[in-house]
Amino acid sequence: MNGVYLLIVTFIIIAVILITVVLVLMQKHKEKVIRDELEQLDREKNLIASTPVLSELSKVEPIIKNDKMEEKYKNWHRRFELIRDYKITQINDMIIDIDLVATSKNYSLVRKKLAKAEIEIYKARESAEELLTEIKEITISEEKYRTIVTKLKVKYRSLVKEFHNHQDDYDDIVPVIDLQFENIEKRFLDFEQFMEKNEYDEVVHIVKTLDTMIDHMSIVILEVPNLVLLTNKLIPRRIEEIEVTYRDMSQKGYPLDYLKIEYNMEEARKNVNHIMDRIKVLNLEDCMFELKTILDYLDSIFNDFEKERFARKVYEEDSLLFSKRLKRSIKIIKDIYAQITDIKTMYDLKDSDIDTLNKIGAALNAIKSSYKDLIVSLDEKDKPYSVCAREIGDLIIQLKQLDEELDFSLRSLGSMHDDEVRAREQLDDIQELLKQCKLRIRSYKLPIIMNNYFIELAEANEAILEIIKELEKKPIVIKVLNTRVDTARDLVLKLYNTTNDMIKTAQLAEMVIVYGNRFRSSVREIDLGLTNAEMLFHKGDYKDALEISLSSIEIVDPDIHKKILKQKKEI
Repeated sequence: MNGVYLLIVTFIIIAVILITVVLVLMQKHKEKVIRDELEQLDREKNLIASTPVLSELSKVEPIIKNDKMEEKYKNWHRRFELIRDYKITQINDMIIDIDLVATSKNYSLVRKKLAKAEIEIYKARESAEELLTEIKEITISEEKYRTIVTKLKVKYRSLVKEFHNHQDDYDDIVPVIDLQFENIEKRFLDFEQFMEKNEYDEVVHIVKTLDTMIDHMSIVILEVPNLVLLTNKLIPRRIEEIEVTYRDMSQKGYPLDYLKIEYNMEEARKNVNHIMDRIKVLNLEDCMFELKTILDYLDSIFNDFEKERFARKVYEEDSLLFSKRLKRSIKIIKDIYAQITDIKTMYDLKDSDIDTLNKIGAALNAIKSSYKDLIVSLDEKDKPYSVCAREIGDLIIQLKQLDEELDFSLRSLGSMHDDEVRAREQLDDIQELLKQCKLRIRSYKLPIIMNNYFIELAEANEAILEIIKELEKKPIVIKVLNTRVDTARDLVLKLYNTTNDMIKTAQLAEMVIVYGNRFRSSVREIDLGLTNAEMLFHKGDYKDALEISLSSIEIVDPDIHKKILKQKKEI
């Protein structure tokens, strides 16, 4: 137990020692940080105190040539003395005070005082730098501004040379530009005078003025020739061309009132004159933009003229084509109306067919009326050709649609007549086919004809009579007529096929029986089969007779079926 207690006590002692060491180290670290910060503040204070204000002020003394400059010099001295004798001393006292407080271990108070000291150093540094900048503005002014003015003079001489080399391009603006160059030269002289007096406040304004004036003259020298060319030559010439073209086209019958040429050309001249007045005072702002806008407008007038010429050509061509098509369509409608009574008598027209024709006729009249109004508007010059060409194009489209509807109606009426003619032709063909059936059945004298054949014959005859009845009706119902023709044709074709099949089958059965007679005496089965086949043949059952006879002969002639099929194709 004593050993355990001893161990615990040992651990406690070690922990206390460690904590003490850590606290001591932390304390020393804080003191070191504060010392470093105080040293930094002291260095910054010394840098402010060593600002080369006095050396710059010594440069100012030789150039003091007026009361204004002397007043500035004294003011700068007072400001520097305030910084050096008051603010630097105040900062130094604050650093000493912080050092004393730091020895009392009151670190929170130290931090507050450090923050205040940093603020005061910042203020003092800004004041010193601002003062130094103001003094240097004077000490380096002569070199600085003479360098700037030298560059400006080079630029100025280049502009003067460019101007004199192309003086003819500036026309009436030459005196104005000469006067502005004189003003610039006066400002150069003013610069020398104020530099001689060391009145640098005025020098600054003169240099800025020179820079602005020369920049402006750069724009003037560059843009004025083009502006003069536009205002004095290009645009007036373009206006004159437009007026000549306008008069010529008006005499040729073009309706151009909508362009308001006379008013717009007068306004264009006024605007050009107004712009020229601004150019004469070298106020070039937006002049080029406005002149180009006017020029674009004048070009658009020429485009309008060309559009009207093209539209007139299109209108005249379309009008001629439209007039012919309209007359043709109206004549067709009139002819239909003239024959409508006869058509109604001949064929069973529907009310919808008549309504369609009436609507087409009304639409044609409306198109004709619109065309007349268009011609009147053109004669009275109410509409330009561009509008008339568009409207005649719309009328052509409308007429084309009506022509398609009219063609469809005409095809419907024409198809009724065609169906009637075709029905009569098919009636003749059907009757001829039925006649061939009768002749063929008579030409081959069969022992007996089954009742089914006579039923088909009766149905075919009855269907033909139905066609004749429909053709004799007034008006003819084409749909019913076509149905009758189709029915009769199908029935007669069926009868025709039945006739051929029955005759072929009878012929083949007879041929097989005759062929098998040579085997009757020698083969009993053949004799019995042929006897049965003959009985069926005489009863009119030709198909069964053929099958039984073939089956009987197959005993002695296995290829009999192939022979008969070949023979059937040849019949």
